[in-house]
Amino acid sequence: MAKWIAKHEAPEPLEGPVVATVTGGTILWFALFVVQLPFYGWFADRGQLWWVWTCAAGGFLGLIGIWYVRGRDAALKRHAAAADAAQAQQGPAGATEA
Repeated sequence: MAKWIAKHEAPEPLEGPVVATVTGGTILWFALFVVQLPFYGWFADRGQLWWVWTCAAGGFLGLIGIWYVRGRDAALKRHAAAADAAQAQQGPAGATEA
C-alpha cells in the first residue's frame, strides 16, 4: 500500500472570536441545565436523566475550555507583541546605512 502524500499545502487556520464563542457555548450549556432542573422527575421517570447531566458536563467542560482559549489568546498576543518589538528594533525593511 502506497503512502498518501498531500498534493497541495494546507490552508491557514481561520481565526475568529474564539473566546467569545466558547464562552457563549458554555453559557448555553449551563442555561440548558438550569432549564431542565425543574423537570428532573420527568426525565427520571422516562430513563432520560442523561439529558440533564450531559448539559451539566458540557457546562463544566466549557469552563475548562474558557480557561484554555483565554490562555491561548494571551499567548498569541504576547507573541505578536514580541514580533512587533523585534521588527521595530531592526528598523524599516530594506533600509541601508550610508
